[in-house]
Amino acid sequence: MRKQFLFIFLALIVANTSQAQGKTTRIGYIDMEYILENVSDYKEAKSQLEQKAQKWKQEVEAKKLNINTLKESLKTEKALLTKELIEERETEIKFLEQEMIDYQQKQFGSDGNLMRQKAALAKPIQDQVFTAVQDIAEAKNYDFIFDKSSDLTMLFSNKRFDISDQVLRVINRSEKREQLTKKQLKDQEAKENLENAIDENPAMADRQKALDEKKAAREKLIQDRKLEQEAKRKEYEDRRNALAAEREAKKNGTVSGTAKTTETPTTEAAKTCTTAKPAATSAAPSTNGTEQAPTAEPTMTKAEERQMLYEQRKKELEEKRKKILEEREAAKKAKEAETQKTNTTNN
Repeated sequence: MRKQFLFIFLALIVANTSQAQGKTTRIGYIDMEYILENVSDYKEAKSQLEQKAQKWKQEVEAKKLNINTLKESLKTEKALLTKELIEERETEIKFLEQEMIDYQQKQFGSDGNLMRQKAALAKPIQDQVFTAVQDIAEAKNYDFIFDKSSDLTMLFSNKRFDISDQVLRVINRSEKREQLTKKQLKDQEAKENLENAIDENPAMADRQKALDEKKAAREKLIQDRKLEQEAKRKEYEDRRNALAAEREAKKNGTVSGTAKTTETPTTEAAKTCTTAKPAATSAAPSTNGTEQAPTAEPTMTKAEERQMLYEQRKKELEEKRKKILEEREAAKKAKEAETQKTNTTNN
């Protein structure tokens, strides 16, 4: 009830201030827990503190186990013990129980070591947050900035009034200031200003997202084009090497294994274009009774080779022209869609 009353009281102050000054009141809020969880130094120190707390818990559990063992032992041996021994053991058990309770309270109580060390751990970060909030409030003319994770109950909070990420950027920038050069620091500040503007303007965030998507698509298109060009260049080199090997083999009157294995569909087409006829399967008998040597296959002429390469180049250029026209058409459609989306947003 007290928290709700405080919230209503602050809301009334905001309304009266707005009416009195005749201007729009700027309100923002932060989430201290979110900020602390995203500061590297705090996370590391918190992890070490949790390890300590785990060790304390184990010590408490060991004390409980020891007490339970003593109780079971007393219960088993009670019939064999004298009254004085029973009272002595009961007193010892009560003492150990009180000792365990005191230890547990010392470590995990409301004013125990865990709570005090957590507060000491968070205080330096909270001081930095306080300074960063003041800087942001003065730079951007905020009238009120609340802490969402404090005692003040926020019944509703619009995300666009959350400046927690801006505070985090200020803290991280101050930590990295000594490690960055002047140029890097300037670039970092420009990047942070853009991120702050996007945080405060959801429409701008959508436009920035669309621009990033277009940039990524353009970079992917360029990369695909480079890969395609490399593949075509490699294919052309393979064809040229295959043709050279084939010509050399025919010139020597033998067909090399390399030429056979590197044949491509293009070299097959080149073979069909030649006017060479297959060599005779058997040697014709000579007039003097001896067998004649088989005649070598006629080789492809240079004119025919040039003509074939010209046809291939012409085909590649035609394919490239079609691809460019398709890319231009796709870019045009994307631009029209972006223009339509911008007009819809502005309306």
